[in-house]
Amino acid sequence: MRLVFAGTPEPAAVALDKLLASEHDVVGVVTRPDARRGRGRSYHPSPVKELAVARGIPVLTPESLKTDERIRTQLRDLQPDAIPVVAYGNLVPADMLEIPRHGWVNLHFSLLPEWRGAAPVQSAIHSGQPATGVTTFRIDEGLDTGDVLGAVEHPIRPTDTAEDLLNRLAGVGGDLLVETMTALERGSASPKPQPAEGTYAPKVSQDDARVHWGSPAEDIDRMARAYTPAPGPWTTFHGQRVKLGPVTVTDSDTLGAGQLRVEKHAVTVGTATKDVQLGGVQPPGKKMMAAADWGRGLGKPSAGEGMMFE
Repeated sequence: MRLVFAGTPEPAAVALDKLLASEHDVVGVVTRPDARRGRGRSYHPSPVKELAVARGIPVLTPESLKTDERIRTQLRDLQPDAIPVVAYGNLVPADMLEIPRHGWVNLHFSLLPEWRGAAPVQSAIHSGQPATGVTTFRIDEGLDTGDVLGAVEHPIRPTDTAEDLLNRLAGVGGDLLVETMTALERGSASPKPQPAEGTYAPKVSQDDARVHWGSPAEDIDRMARAYTPAPGPWTTFHGQRVKLGPVTVTDSDTLGAGQLRVEKHAVTVGTATKDVQLGGVQPPGKKMMAAADWGRGLGKPSAGEGMMFE
């Protein structure tokens, strides 16, 4: 089947690689324009563009599918049977949905209708559920509401960060996307309408990632893992923002909420329930370091004295 792939970040590149290794013919790629990143703020291509260029596949980088009129002509000229989509980052206008005869097929990193929206992996971890999954569905005019074409459940491990889980889901989802394209080509796909009701996973903000030490330890653990690596859990110390890594819930409850105990090999913080041990700390202007290394730079006050996260 002739495919034009739409996607941008690394998980999308994983799925594209799976399609390139299949019997399907990827004749073009649509991705976001090169973006500034890194210390020098120079322009860099998306992971999907890098892979496509390396494989000699034509790449389209419209600023917007809605306002760039050329993209409609370019897509029609490529004559795709379907357009698989993975984390592309641009909305598909209604008048473009009919260009491929099998439609635009999105790979979503949850079991729809659960966690529709921008942050399904983070929401699944933060909610504490034991499993999530991946879903392929035909894009319609709603927010992740189109008919489901395939789904695979996948466990959430107790130590999973969003990065850990997403890396695994990208591989599982890439395989499902290939299976879905094959089913559409053979006429064996069975689209299933979604229920109208579902749960939503809005984009995560910096404010969402602030640690509230008056919360239970289990909630802080889930939140810290859900928002690692981005936007990164954070707190304030002596008025400065400090980024944190995942934490470990301990068996003790000796500290008040936000109170620190700095020891030679560990930094422990109190919560509403159990104390938690910090894994990593990133002070302003520095790289992430082991919490014990950060703690050693604070001097040697009495355990917890004057040491509070705000």
